[in-house]
Formats: sequence, structure tokens, C-alpha cells
Amino acid sequence: MSGPALHLAVELDGDGAHPAAWRRAAHSPDQLLTPRRVARVAAVAENAGFTLITLDDGVLPPGGSPDPVGRIGAVERAAFVAASTSTIGIAPVVPVTYAEPFHVSSQLASLDHISAGRAGWVVTEEEQPGAARAWGRPPVDGAGARARESRDGVTVARALWDSWEDDAVVRSVATSRYLDRDRLHYVDFTGDTYAVKGPAIVPRPPQGQLVVLGHPERVSADLLDVALVDGRDVAAVASAAAGAGTPRVFAEVEVALDTPDATAAERVADLERHAPWTDRGRLRHVGPAGHLVALLAELGRHVDGVRLRPLVLDEDLPVLSRLVLPALSERRLVARPLPGTSLRSTLGLERPANRFATAAALEDAR
Repeated sequence: MSGPALHLAVELDGDGAHPAAWRRAAHSPDQLLTPRRVARVAAVAENAGFTLITLDDGVLPPGGSPDPVGRIGAVERAAFVAASTSTIGIAPVVPVTYAEPFHVSSQLASLDHISAGRAGWVVTEEEQPGAARAWGRPPVDGAGARARESRDGVTVARALWDSWEDDAVVRSVATSRYLDRDRLHYVDFTGDTYAVKGPAIVPRPPQGQLVVLGHPERVSADLLDVALVDGRDVAAVASAAAGAGTPRVFAEVEVALDTPDATAAERVADLERHAPWTDRGRLRHVGPAGHLVALLAELGRHVDGVRLRPLVLDEDLPVLSRLVLPALSERRLVARPLPGTSLRSTLGLERPANRFATAAALEDAR
């Protein structure tokens, strides 16, 4: 763990964690796919003091009939949010089950440049057969095969982020050179299903390596900076965190809070009339803000951070902003990101050395 301060992340995809959350949203369904909506919820999260926002995604539309479906790509939303915020970290969900890792690494490196070092990456998998058809690729069947694709994808992305040394861009007018070609490197990756030569087409990210988040049962812990762990109670979360084997650990927590207009239980019951809130094995808090503050304080003894998944963003995010984060801040239990600070620095993670520069220095030393 990084210290006593707890880092709070919040998932901002759609209208909330419940599949029927749109029915209690403060806007019409068509507004969900607009830049104004994305910017508004991101601004609320940043002003509240969240460390990080995540944006879920997948090649197939979320949800299903009779609920509205559709979303803007997570990387595109993240780039828009990066240009309209200044301190909060931004981590889109990008599966690499079928996507080309070379393109994924380029998109994410660009996001880190746009955000001035505030970007992360939540690694997930495409599990539905329809995803393979959408990509025009053979299905990747089985948990083992999907884990292999995630492992290879993250390995390639990390290597490509290092394929440009930090001083590869020289911009020399005198010699008419933009790059020092000796500081660009081939990654020469060969996996079970594809090979990548490299180097990247985007300079090394400001953070050197973006912050990579994921579930350790799907992505090898040595490839992650932050493990996302589940558990239906604090003891289960603590056990998962203890065995994560990553520099930082975030717990996944679903929340439904009492609001001025209805209790959390009443709000959940209202939405359950339309669709069930699927149990995904995560810790779930349904109740007043004060009880959530106590729960987060207890979790802070076992994890470095918590990713909150609000029931309905338009109802729960204001309560989190007014009651939960201020109460935690007053007790000095949360860490608020500072202007000009990278996401790695905020999380207490060192900026990694470039593997190729390090190898060259060792060779020269011999």
C-alpha cells in the first residue's frame, strides 16, 4: 500500500451501474451520447477530488432491450475529457482480445500526451462471441485463451511505449533532424498468435509507462500497476488484496446512496422493477452516505484505493461530492490529485526507466 491516504476512482460510463439507470437520469436518453454530458460528469468528479475516472467500453453495445443502448468509444471520450480537465486521472477500458495492440498502444500514448501525463488503461476482455464477428476475427474461446491475448497485448503495449527513448525527438534545425534514429528501437515481439516489429509511431508517453489497471486473475500481476479486486465483504476484499502481488490495489465497490428524494433501498427497488442489478461478486453498499464513509475508512486499512460504481450517476455522484469525499477529506483519509502531477506520481508510482536506454547503458558499462 502507498500510505494512509485512500485514492478514489469512479466509473462514469453510461448513466450508472444499474442497467436501467437511465430511467432515473436527469436528462433525456439522447443526451447520453453528447460531449456536454461527458464533460459535465467529468467536471463533477474532478471538482469533488476523485483521483481517477474510468470509462467502460467494448465493441458491442452495452445493455439490451428494452433499455437504450449505445456509447461513444472510451478512448475518444477520454481524449475529450483530458482536454477539458486539469488534475483528474483518466483511464479508458480497452480490451485487447481482438484489437491490434500496436494501435491500442498508439491511442493510449496519445492520450497520455493530451492529458499531460494523467492517463491510465483498464485492461479487460471481450467475452461475447459477437465481438469476434464485429472485428471479423476468429473467436478467442476460453478464459485461458483470452488471458493469453491480454497478456500479450499488455506486453506489446509496454514494449512499444519504450521503443522511443525519452530524448529520441531532437528537433535540430541545424542538422534538419527531427529524430535521433539511434534512440528508436524495434520491440521484436513474437507471441502465440501474432508478431510485432515496432517501433511505435508515437513518442514515449510523458509518464514513460501509462498506469495499467486490471484484474490479476485475467492479467499477470507483473504487467499491472494497479490490481482491481472484488469481494462481497471487507474480509474477502482484504484477502484478495493481500494476494494481488501488484504495486497498488483498488477495491471494486458498487454504491447506492440515500438522496434527499428517496432512500437508497427505494431507489434500487424502483429500478429493479425494470431490470435486475446483476450480482458480480463485488462489495455493494446500499444506504446513507455516512455508512459509506465508514466502509471506505475500513477498506483503507487493506487497499490503496477504491473504484466506486454509482447506481445512478445523476443521483449518487452529487451525494458523493457533497457528503462522502468532504467527510473523508476532513478525516484526512483521501488523497486529492494536485495540478501538474502525473497519475503515476499521484499514486506514488515511480516513472520507469526506458528498458532500451537501460540496456544500452549496461552494455556501454561493460
